[in-house]
Amino acid sequence: MIIGVHVFGQAINLCYHRILTHKSAKLPKWLEHWVVIMALCCMEDTPGKWVAMHRFHHSHSDHNPDPHSPLVSFLWSHMGWLMVENRATHNIDSYRKYAPDILKDRFYMNLEKSSRWVFYYLAHAVVYFIVGFVVGALSGGWYSGLQFGSSLLVWGVFVRTVAVWHITWSVNSLTHLFGYSNYKTNDHSRNNWFVAILTVGEGWHNNHHHDPVSASNQHRWWEFDITYYQIRLLEKVGLATDVREPRHIRRQKRDAARQAAMSRSNSNEA
Repeated sequence: MIIGVHVFGQAINLCYHRILTHKSAKLPKWLEHWVVIMALCCMEDTPGKWVAMHRFHHSHSDHNPDPHSPLVSFLWSHMGWLMVENRATHNIDSYRKYAPDILKDRFYMNLEKSSRWVFYYLAHAVVYFIVGFVVGALSGGWYSGLQFGSSLLVWGVFVRTVAVWHITWSVNSLTHLFGYSNYKTNDHSRNNWFVAILTVGEGWHNNHHHDPVSASNQHRWWEFDITYYQIRLLEKVGLATDVREPRHIRRQKRDAARQAAMSRSNSNEA
């Protein structure tokens, strides 16, 4: 269950959030689609709806249209907003406005047009049970197989799914209520070390709202961002490209390039 929280949860953090929503890096389409399938095994909706909702949140963070602001209440921001139909966000016009790039992908559009994405979740649950049943049956008979298969299903799928939900929701709730700020933003985002541990880097939320497109939320040496390290690892092995560095590094490189261009220009004139 603990391993599954990280493996499947990272499909949300790394792929849904940083790759698809903020374009912090690029993955090969085959790998991107595979990680999206793993994200679907978290039952946090389709990539199109997830991306549209999160971009909507960034556009109206902690203001009235924000779908999950803790300024309403902690419970509302954590999970209450999921229990009502928000017609301002759950409509085709919002999806087209906030996630047009996602809907252009045929694989993602097919997920939106059917309930097939739910079957990915059901299929992986069946696989968990079958693997547990086979292992248990080989070691102790059919009853042991039934017992171990059920154990893997409950802990490896159901409990892990709920745990990933609450870890994801904690970014919406806790990091807009508790913590410190490195930057002054137009919202109440905070850096929260507890959430950063649970989400392996997403808890440095004030840093993220200051610079959403950055692949890294680590702006101080001790603000460890394991998700960013994993993106860099993918880059090292050739599976990630166009990794966006933090804003201050992008500015330094841009200023250095401008100064170099001016130096070359002055040399040519001389």
